[in-house]
Amino acid sequence: MAESARYGDRVAIPEPYSIEHIPFADRHGHSRQLLWLWLAANLTIADYAIGFLPVRILGLDLWPTIIALAVGNILGGLVLAWSAAMGPAAGYPQMFIGRRAFGRVGGYIPAALNWLSTAGWFTVNTILGSFAIQLLIPGVPFAVAAAVLVVIQTLLVIYGHNLIQAFERYMALILGVLFAIATVIALTHGSAIAAWHPKPVGSTLALFAIVLAVSFSYIMSWSPYASDYSRYLPEITSRSYIAIYVFIGAVVASFLTEVVGMLVAILAPGASTPIAALKTAMGGFGAFAVVAVILGATTANVLNLYSNTISAKVLDIRLARWQLAILGGALAFIVALIGYQNFTQNYQNFLIVLDYWIMPWLAVVLIDFYFLKHREPMGFSSAPDWNSAGLIAFVIGLLVSLLFISEQFQVLGLKAHGPFASWFGDADFGYFIGFLVGGVVYVVLNRGRAPQR
Repeated sequence: MAESARYGDRVAIPEPYSIEHIPFADRHGHSRQLLWLWLAANLTIADYAIGFLPVRILGLDLWPTIIALAVGNILGGLVLAWSAAMGPAAGYPQMFIGRRAFGRVGGYIPAALNWLSTAGWFTVNTILGSFAIQLLIPGVPFAVAAAVLVVIQTLLVIYGHNLIQAFERYMALILGVLFAIATVIALTHGSAIAAWHPKPVGSTLALFAIVLAVSFSYIMSWSPYASDYSRYLPEITSRSYIAIYVFIGAVVASFLTEVVGMLVAILAPGASTPIAALKTAMGGFGAFAVVAVILGATTANVLNLYSNTISAKVLDIRLARWQLAILGGALAFIVALIGYQNFTQNYQNFLIVLDYWIMPWLAVVLIDFYFLKHREPMGFSSAPDWNSAGLIAFVIGLLVSLLFISEQFQVLGLKAHGPFASWFGDADFGYFIGFLVGGVVYVVLNRGRAPQR
C-alpha cells in the first residue's frame, strides 16, 4: 500500500496498478479530463479512413452518408459514455467490472475477445501511421516505420494511466487545430464535392446500414475499456457529468474526422491510399496533415495497448503489466507486417465483426450495473467462477444476431448471409438485435432478484 499511495496524480513514475481496485488515496482528477482524452483518441486516422468506405467502396450518396455517420456516432457514443460512467463507483477497469455478470472464469470469454479486439485496433493504427510516415519520409521501409511507432507507444503504456492522461490532453489541442484546418481546406472545394456522383453497389438502405454499422462500431468498440480511464476519478464523481464529457469528446471528434475522410476521398479519387489522398487534397498543408495522422495513430494506440494489457490481466495471465505491453506491441507489429497489403477490405470486415460480440456483452454489463444496481466493489472482486445468467444471455444474444448477418459482410472471401437478413433488405442490423435479445434474456434470468440498493 505504501508504494501505491505514492502514485496519486504523479506522471513521472510507472503506474503500480493493473486490475486492482483503486484506493481512495490514489483517486484524483475531474470528469472533464475525459473530454480531452476521448477527443484526442478519436481525432485519428482510423476515423478518417472510415470516411473512405462509402465513397471508394460502397458508392453511397453524400447526405445519406453524413446522416449514417451522425446516427452511428451518436448511438455508439451513448453506450461508450455510460460504460465510462461505471469507473469511479466500481474502481475497477471495464473488463473486470464484467466479472460480476459473467463470473471470474466466465469473464475469460469476453476478456479474450477484447484482447483480440484491442490487438486488432493497435494493428490497424500501426498500419495507417506507418503509411503516413512513409509518405512523409519517402524511402522508409514499412517495417521500420511500424517499429518506431510501436516502440514509442509501448513506452507510454509502460508508464501507464497518468502519463497517458497527460499525453492525450496535450494531443487533443494539437490534433484539434490540425484537423480543424484540414476541415476548412476540404470545405473550400465545395463545387467539386457538389459535382460528385457516386456509383452505388447495392440498395441505399443496405449501404446506409453498412456505413451506420461501421461508424457505430468504431466508437462503440471503445466501450469494453471505457472505465479503464475513469476508474481513478473520486468515487463521488457524477456519472452524468462523466457521460456528458465522454459523449461530447468522442462523438464530435469521431464524426468530424470521418466527414473529413469522406470529403478527401471525393477530392482525391486517384490517390492510392487514404493518407496519400489527404496529402494531395490538403495542398500546402499536406505535410502537416500527415503529421496529424501519425500523432492521431499514437493517441488511439496508447489506449488500445494499455487496455490490451488490462484484458490480459483479467485473463489471469501472470505477467507484469509492462511485460504484457511489450508482448502485445510485438504481436501487433508482426500482424501489421502481414496484413497491411489489403488494408481497406480487412478494415471494413474487422469493424463490422466487432459489433457482434461486443453488443450482447454490453447489454449484460450495462443492465447489471444500471438496472440491477450491482455496483459494490466487493461484488466484482469476489465474483464466483461462473455466472450462468450472464453467459447464457451473451451466447443467446450473439447467436440470434448472427441469424440477421448481411451478405455485405465478407469473411475470407466468402459472403456471410443470415437466414433472416432479408427482413431488413440485407441491411446489417443484427448487432442491434443481439443487444436487445441479450439484454432481455439477462433481465428474464434475473427476474427473481431484486435490484440492490
